[in-house]
Formats: sequence, structure tokens, C-alpha cells
Amino acid sequence: MKIGIYGGSFNPPHAGHLAAARAAIRALKLDKLVFVPAGDPPHKELAAGSPSPEKRLEMISIAADQLLLPDVTDVWDVEVERQGKSYTADTLAEAARRWPKDELWLLVGTDMFMTLPDWREPGRILKLARVCAFARRLSDDAAALKAQKKLLEKEFGATVKLIAIPDLVDISSTRLRENLSRGEHRGYLDPAVYGYILREKLYGTDADLTHLTMEELRCVSWSMVKARRLAHIRGTEETAARLALRWGADENVMRRAAILHDCTKYWTQEEHVALCDKYGEPLDDLERSAEKLLHSKSGAVMAKYVFGQEDVVVEAIRWHTTARANMSLEDKLLYLADYIEPNRDFPEVEELRALSFEDLDAAVAMGALLSIREMEERNRVVHHNTLDAYTYYRKEGRPWEENG
Repeated sequence: MKIGIYGGSFNPPHAGHLAAARAAIRALKLDKLVFVPAGDPPHKELAAGSPSPEKRLEMISIAADQLLLPDVTDVWDVEVERQGKSYTADTLAEAARRWPKDELWLLVGTDMFMTLPDWREPGRILKLARVCAFARRLSDDAAALKAQKKLLEKEFGATVKLIAIPDLVDISSTRLRENLSRGEHRGYLDPAVYGYILREKLYGTDADLTHLTMEELRCVSWSMVKARRLAHIRGTEETAARLALRWGADENVMRRAAILHDCTKYWTQEEHVALCDKYGEPLDDLERSAEKLLHSKSGAVMAKYVFGQEDVVVEAIRWHTTARANMSLEDKLLYLADYIEPNRDFPEVEELRALSFEDLDAAVAMGALLSIREMEERNRVVHHNTLDAYTYYRKEGRPWEENG
């Protein structure tokens, strides 16, 4: 395999880092690209107030996930876990032990590439790995890069490849950090990374999570889930907004409920239960043992106690998985938006989509029945709230209730 090792302080990881990663994957035909955030970088002191290595590790993990290349990208905590300075020679030696039969490529931007001979043990570095260098700024001197390539090849016998970044993003981490506290330049960050920064109050940001704008709420919520979930969350939000317009609900209320409805989707069972117990959210025996059911309850708790959402949002999130009898309008809309958003694909989905805009109660009954049938086919216990919802909203004579 060809493995790219992409180190840096990633303070914070921004669009320029991701553009370089994509370019390297394409140009080198990498089988794997490994981001390695520095613990204690030897080449420079981290700026005052910088996040801890663990938080920078979390940020680059979120950023890497946004590339949606789970079989290619990875994040390695070797330098965060290492005591003392994070020397590249030591990291590459460890990489060679970890991937002994693979071809290693060290990925570096212009500034690091031009100083490489001054690093600790440059000969060892260039023996352990090939080097891929790329310009990070529009002002970078292409002639100087070529001259440095020749020098490394002549003096160290290095293998060096210079690549261009087609979607070059000219931004410095220093300038980005300086402006984030004023809400500027956040467009250079992936929304999920920016959401993490807001959550953790990094770089001088001091967001009140109970008074976020809609866009900030999206970013924070997206920072809590895997990138592969975002299409579903976006789809649910837009579907909830359309249903709100059709049935006379508050569009902003439905958007906020949809944005947060899956925010705890990737928590462990223990995390769900601990949060619910902390805030007195009642859980029955089935809910305590079923992670699929738990995220709606822990999500409701987060919406209320962390994000300060009103009860109508909280209740809609609480019931979006099981449904229940006698739901509010907003409960029904989120339940159905989650069920019929554009990324959903099952045999009855088009019928359910149409019904959701024609007869709301009938659509809830149909959704509950489909859930009941699915659980029975999988030999799973059906939650009593789903059974109650079907009984409450069903009417005789509907085609999809045949054989129900």
C-alpha cells in the first residue's frame, strides 16, 4: 500500500489542510492517508491559548471524517500520546514498524519542506519515507520548491514529488485563530469543526449554547455526529420545513427540532443512560437496552438542558423514533420528516411521502405499522408507544393495513 503521513499542529484544521489531503490522495494514488496531529511540535511553540493536544486530535478527527473517505483516511494519535517533543523521524520510524511492507510518503507544505534539512535526523527521515510537497499559499515560490527538491535528491538520495493543489485555499492558521473570536473567517472551517470550536469555546469564542443562531446550531449538532449522517439530518430538516408549511406549524421550530433530533446518535448505551439518569428522563426497560430508542430520549435532554430549546422542540425529539398516542402537531411532523426525508429508500416510502402531505394522522398510523412489521420480521420487541400510536391513529379500510 501507499500510505501518506500528514502531520501538523492542525491548530485548527481548516479547508487548506483538507484540500491538500484530497490533492495528495489523487496525485499519489494513496491507499491510506493518516493525519498525525503534533503533541508538542519541535519547530514552533504553539500559540498562547491553543487547545490541548487531545482537543486538536478531536478536531482533526472531525475534519478527516468530513472527507467521507472512511476506507482511506485515518487519524493517528502517536504524537499526542508521546511524551516530549514530537519529532518526525521518531514518528516515521514508528510508522515503518506499524506498516513494514508499505510505501510511506511524508506530506509537507512549503514552509516545512524548505526547512527539512534543518530538522532532527533529516537523513533518517528521507530514508524512511518519500516526500510529497505542495504550495500552501498563492505567494509560495515554485522555483524555490524545485531547487529544494534537487538539493534533497542530491544530498540525501531522497525521492521527492511536488504536487499542485487544484482547489488551493490561501489561509494561515494564525490569521484564522485571530479572527474566530470575532466570528470572522469561519468559512475556512468545515461546519462540523467550527461547531466543535463553539462547543468547547476554543480560540476565544464564547458561545452561549442556549442562544445559538440557526446556522450555529447546525454546526454544533453536526460536530456531534458522523459525516455520513449529515445527509439524513439535512434531509429531515428540509422535509420538516416543508411539512410545517403544509400543516401550519412554525418552520423555525421544526428546523431546530430536525437539526438536533439525531445529535446523540453515536453515543454509547452507557452515555445515553447516564445523561438521562442525570436529568431524570424516564426510561423503561426496553429503552435502557436499545440504543436505537435511547438517542431520542438523550437527544431530548440535550435539546432542553444544553441547547435551551422550548418544550415543543424537546417533545418532538423525544417521540421521533417510537411515536406515541395523542401526539402534538410538531411531534407528528418530525416523526414523519425523519421517516420520509429524500435519502430514505424502502418499498412504501413514496406512498408514505404522499400521505404525509394529504392526511397527517393516516401517515403516522402507516409509519407506526411499517415499524411494527419491521420489528416483527427481525424478531425484535416492538415498543408499546409505537403500538399505541398505531392503535390511536389507525382507520379501517386503508390498503397498506391489509394483512396488518
